[in-house]
Amino acid sequence: MIEPHAPAPPGAPPSWAGPARLPVRPSTGRFLVLACVFVCAACGLVYELELVALASYLIGDSVTQASVVLSVMVFAMGIGSLAAKGLRRRAAAAFGVLEALLALVGGCSAMALYAVFAWTGDWGGLWASGPRWLLVAFSLAIGLLIGAEVPLLMELIQRIRRQDAGGAVADLFAADYVGALVGGLAFPFLLLPQFGQLTGAMLTGTVNVAAGAALVLGLFRRDLTRRARWLLVCANLAVLGVLATAAVLVDDFERAAREEVYGNDVRVALQTGVQEVVLTGGTHGRPLGLFLDGRLRVSGRDEHRYHEALVHPAMNGPHARVLVLGGGDGLAAREVLRYPGVRRVDIVELDPAVVDLARSDPALSRLNGHVLGDARVHVTTDDAFRRLWTAPPVPSYDVVIADLPDPGITASTKLYSQEFYGLVRRVLAPDGRLVVHAGPVSSRPRAFWTVEATMRAAGFLTTPYRVRGRDSGFAAGPDRTAGASRAPDDWGFVLASQSARPALGLDPREPRPTTLTEESLRAARRAAQATRVSGLVASTLVHPRY
Repeated sequence: MIEPHAPAPPGAPPSWAGPARLPVRPSTGRFLVLACVFVCAACGLVYELELVALASYLIGDSVTQASVVLSVMVFAMGIGSLAAKGLRRRAAAAFGVLEALLALVGGCSAMALYAVFAWTGDWGGLWASGPRWLLVAFSLAIGLLIGAEVPLLMELIQRIRRQDAGGAVADLFAADYVGALVGGLAFPFLLLPQFGQLTGAMLTGTVNVAAGAALVLGLFRRDLTRRARWLLVCANLAVLGVLATAAVLVDDFERAAREEVYGNDVRVALQTGVQEVVLTGGTHGRPLGLFLDGRLRVSGRDEHRYHEALVHPAMNGPHARVLVLGGGDGLAAREVLRYPGVRRVDIVELDPAVVDLARSDPALSRLNGHVLGDARVHVTTDDAFRRLWTAPPVPSYDVVIADLPDPGITASTKLYSQEFYGLVRRVLAPDGRLVVHAGPVSSRPRAFWTVEATMRAAGFLTTPYRVRGRDSGFAAGPDRTAGASRAPDDWGFVLASQSARPALGLDPREPRPTTLTEESLRAARRAAQATRVSGLVASTLVHPRY
């Protein structure tokens, strides 16, 4: 707790015996301390961002994970600052040990979190929450160590040349905040794209331990006994050895962890600027699987059930011009092009790597019927919301198909907002039809019916329906740690129109789907209605409700 105490009178002696004996001039020494503050602040913010990014990918719901990491870490920083008060008389040695521990914990945190997720995430029971508890533990430990830095650095800079407390705090915090800025920009623009989450964390730990060791052993070495200097050297070398070994083994570790998560049939694994893309199977009779950020997006065993249910009811009517939002795998377009009256299909896909795989991967392109090579298909790589926002408000599409990630994933909530459906209305013909994949009904009925309520609030008349799958198919949950036993076994869709409530049926003059009939669609509508949740309000950009 914070202890009440009387302020020190002017001229009171400091807690240390005298000024530090430095190998450089005091002005140079102050600069080096502030430079170390800058580096440590940059490393500390990288650790925070790395935990947020990895937790959002592994666990899901980025808002919750960011809130947990940042709140726990800030709380721990306050505790760490208080705990460091008792270390001020040995500030140099304490700071050296502190930075070695911080580099070890922060540098290895990403690998440890990924390992727990990969090898224990599907055990069920308490183990299913292992990544969450480890995330809190790392946030707490890193926060404690970062919080303890400031009092010790304040003591060191005052040992060089004593100044008023306000001036010292201003200098220290200026260097700290500028370092945080550099670390915050370096993570998304340098470390993540160039080195990845695991290697980036280890590289940050290496910089961290090097900066701490250089300051203490280079500038304040006379404050340490000979034995303390050797112990600190050995500790820093041990931390560097652990980080270097982990960096050497990181590729083998990632391969083993990926096989544990996806099975031993991984053919393609890409970390794009948008997400992780993994392809499994698709050869020698094995079913193809397309995973986006660890969520099964396409299952070769069952994808035709999903795509037929998504596309064919919406094609019952005029369908010369079709817009597919998402669907970069080409599978929705495959179903659309089964209709001879289609003249143009526009696909808006966020990740160009998915489109490249849909064109070039033999198994995926075979599954989609090589539709991306069809002259009627035009692909744009862009965010669906931005594309509709900047598109001319010309009602030119007969059918709009929203083949988008589940609304429960934080990054997708804007694509299920009232504003988004308002943008869809601008490009949809007056008698056109919109169909939306709205997530699983059985496991998250409230989210499904919130999508339907949001579409109605945007001016659409809706017809919801629910289709069961043989496989878990599209792992719809934002929670990556849910075991297979809790995986959803159905898909919810909402068919909508502006002019009249659309009939859920099939055009008898067009190609017949293999998994749908008029009777099964009537049953699909009844199955959805049986789960209805009333009284829900629309989800908006500023008030998402998924």
